[in-house]
Amino acid sequence: MPIYFLAIGIILLDQISKFLIENSMELGDSLPVIEGIFHITYILNPGAAFGILENQRLFFILIATIMILMTGYIYPLIPQKSKMLRLGVGMLFGGAVGNLIDRIRTGLVVDFFDFKIWPIFNIADIFIVVGVGMIIITMFYADCKMKGEKNE
Repeated sequence: MPIYFLAIGIILLDQISKFLIENSMELGDSLPVIEGIFHITYILNPGAAFGILENQRLFFILIATIMILMTGYIYPLIPQKSKMLRLGVGMLFGGAVGNLIDRIRTGLVVDFFDFKIWPIFNIADIFIVVGVGMIIITMFYADCKMKGEKNE
């Protein structure tokens, strides 16, 4: 699946979910899905994960833009057979664009998945984390494979 279709799907899913939250809940509202375990809680995040680097809008826009440009540059260089790496890069790209749209639009990111024991997050965050995880796993696997071939 080309990165662009995957990224567009992620961006649409992310932005539609945020639109629905913004237009159906008041800021700070929390709807229990599983009481005390999982809630839909509408917040606006001025920082990054865990609330770090609050109110650094320009910094986040710059970092996200660099990451998106690098991803767009690197993707065509990834061999077709490296499906997991291509998928991870596509997920990272889509998630980064989803959160970048929020930062450009308002300077804040809409978050709403609330597991009570973890900071509140959104769909773009999920794809960023999973995409980075897939990239790391692929790189680790490739490194182990190369070391194994050298030992043979």
